[in-house]
Amino acid sequence: MLKSKFLTAMLCVSALALMAGNQAQAATCGNNGTGFPAFIKAFHKEAAAQGIGRQALAVLDATTYDAGIIKRDHAQNVFSQSFLEFQARMITDYRIKHGAELIQKHKATFARVEKEFGVPAPVIVAFWALETDFGANTGNLPTVQSLATLAWDCRRPEKFRPQLMAALELIQRGDLHPDEMRGAWAGEIGQTQFLPYDYNESAVDFDGDGRRDLRGSIPDVLASSANLLRKHGWQPGQPWMQEVRVPRDLPWDQADIAIQHPRSQWVKWGVKSAGGKPLKADAFPATLLLPMGKDGPAFLVYENFTTAYLKWNESLVYSTTASYLATRIAGAPKVSPGNGDVTPLTYQQVVSLQKILSAKGYDIGKLDGKIGKGTRAAVKEVQLQLGLPADSYPTMELLSQLN
Repeated sequence: MLKSKFLTAMLCVSALALMAGNQAQAATCGNNGTGFPAFIKAFHKEAAAQGIGRQALAVLDATTYDAGIIKRDHAQNVFSQSFLEFQARMITDYRIKHGAELIQKHKATFARVEKEFGVPAPVIVAFWALETDFGANTGNLPTVQSLATLAWDCRRPEKFRPQLMAALELIQRGDLHPDEMRGAWAGEIGQTQFLPYDYNESAVDFDGDGRRDLRGSIPDVLASSANLLRKHGWQPGQPWMQEVRVPRDLPWDQADIAIQHPRSQWVKWGVKSAGGKPLKADAFPATLLLPMGKDGPAFLVYENFTTAYLKWNESLVYSTTASYLATRIAGAPKVSPGNGDVTPLTYQQVVSLQKILSAKGYDIGKLDGKIGKGTRAAVKEVQLQLGLPADSYPTMELLSQLN
């Protein structure tokens, strides 16, 4: 899975600097292998100027264009599934059970990690499970080749060229030997799938062997994952998510990932815990997350979700699933389907909706079939205009009215 962890302000600055000042960026980009050797030659020159040595440069020079990587990049439709579909696929009894077993097995390490970084074990273990099945499937594709191919492709070169430079830096500093630079198709490395920039900035030598090893050292993996979450804004001792029940007459426009209210306000509106018990009617800020609209599952999420989780992966369906899995590992019951049947739009129907919204002037981003931030915001505005419950979730009723 291609994560957006590297979409931080620091990396954006790095990307802009790299775009502005070197021959590698002077080469435009390409939708096939034509021009790729010249791009590598120019990038070699830039990397050498930044102090990258012969060993790492030799890996760069040995890379070839991989059309299979581009095919995978253009076919990421898994995040277009609904939350219930995605979580049913990703959250298995094995992952819940084995995750709890690993917490007990590495109890001392998890205690040290939480003491130093403030991130509880279930949160880390959920990412460990979803990313690589606890290290069982880290990927075996050559990282530099994958990143170089994506850096040359015209779709997102500004994002992958800094990652390519960061991968060479990992070899340069000795964190990974060239033979160990293997992982997922989009360049992620290790048991919780760090992109090279995050590896450079957030990896931790927690076992004290003088090397930050996110492939083979479980202490390094757990501490580095916690450190990255902390840098994403994780608040120690604070909650991240709890399942709730919602009434049928809520002011739905307030159920928005960008809107917070005190828990006392949600209580006044009739929101209760998943078991039906009253929530704490205090001033603690919370957001009502309805991943499938007013009739589907409902969660109160907190700042740890809206910052750390969504920076780990900007996909709402992935972040909601990772957060919910952490609650399951911590002992929460299976999620309720909600107040009624929800029929999600198909991938093609979402694309059709996005085309309509785009034609109306809404900035929904790419026509990718995913109900992302831009699409949800546009849907909410249209729902308000049409007098529909403004829960930001598109339905066949909405699509029919727009058609």
